[in-house]
Amino acid sequence: MRMRKIAVMINWRDSSRFKRFVITGFVLFVSIPCLLFVLENQQLVAVSFLGFSSPQLQLSIFGVVSFLVGMIVGGGVVSAYALRVRSRGR
Repeated sequence: MRMRKIAVMINWRDSSRFKRFVITGFVLFVSIPCLLFVLENQQLVAVSFLGFSSPQLQLSIFGVVSFLVGMIVGGGVVSAYALRVRSRGR
């Protein structure tokens, strides 16, 4: 009986290592293209929108900021929808 518990613990540790490996791979898979995007887009640009214009900044800064704003807005929309569906279910 005791040997069986040890075998289960070894399997749990192996899956933990695998999860760590997968997470590390995913982080590298996302961060390397982001780094390449920033390094390739160093030109200075000014953005004009609805009569407002920004100071000249690197194109990569505008790209990263727009991605972050999109993630925040998208997450807010999904959260609001999930709360609405949850409140209807009760």
